[in-house]
Amino acid sequence: MPTMKAQASAPSDASATTRAEASDLYAEVFRKQATSVEIVSAGRLSLVGARPAIPVYLKQLWRRRYFLWAEARAKVTSGTRETLLGQAWLVVNPVLNGLAYYLIFGLVLGARDGIPNFLGYLIIGVFLFQFTTQCATGGAKSISSGRNLIRAFTFPRASLPISVVLRGLLNLAPTLAAMFALLLALPEDENWTLAALLFPAVIVLQVVFSTGLALLLARIASALPDLNQLIGVLMRFWLYGSAVFFSIEKFTAYPWIVGIMEANPMYMVLDAARDTLLYGVYPALSTWLGLGAWSIGMLVVGFAVFWRAEETYGRV
Repeated sequence: MPTMKAQASAPSDASATTRAEASDLYAEVFRKQATSVEIVSAGRLSLVGARPAIPVYLKQLWRRRYFLWAEARAKVTSGTRETLLGQAWLVVNPVLNGLAYYLIFGLVLGARDGIPNFLGYLIIGVFLFQFTTQCATGGAKSISSGRNLIRAFTFPRASLPISVVLRGLLNLAPTLAAMFALLLALPEDENWTLAALLFPAVIVLQVVFSTGLALLLARIASALPDLNQLIGVLMRFWLYGSAVFFSIEKFTAYPWIVGIMEANPMYMVLDAARDTLLYGVYPALSTWLGLGAWSIGMLVVGFAVFWRAEETYGRV
């Protein structure tokens, strides 16, 4: 019997030995891990969603250029996918607008009097102004429409209004093709000279200006959402003040109105485009200087204002 008790207690002693060895092993591992723990300084940590410096911010935008371009192309295609005419609406829409303005202002109100090649004058005004309208209205709504994306991912928020401008630029390509086709098909002849080679420069300045405007309106609309309800009315006033379907010479009796309209950047865009494509003359130096100042200034101001509020986008 004593022998059997000794044999029965042997497994218990072995189990106790195993537990002791395991405990020693865990203690050794913990000791080694404890000695390899790295203390991270708070100075090396950064706040998620914090506003980076402007050079870093620009690099982040540049690294996402392929995604922005692909996203813009996808939205251009999907925007008209459910319609019968599809992307043809990019051309049909400004044509219908131009027809309405021609009937009302050209025929009924007599705005075409004194304007050489009024149809070409009107087509250039309607087609080019539509691009800036799309950038302004889309830019103002870009933050509110992308709020879920802002809350889910970390990325430079300027991507949203810039994507709107890229979509407008993709829409502008077939629009310009249709505009040139209409100008060539019109019964009134346009005067083609070497000045037409300056037309791409006018478009570049308009794109730069519209990009800064989209950034600025995106910032204002995120702080003041009521702007989205007013943007349509404001754009209509801007349309009337840009001499889209009438001549500025109708207001020669009111010099202050002429001065305001001549300082309007969109009037400068349309005036320079008409000079180069319709009338075969080189735009005045004052037009180039004024449009260049508006474009660069709007881009710098719009980007700076938008960047300063980078941390506020997406908050409730």
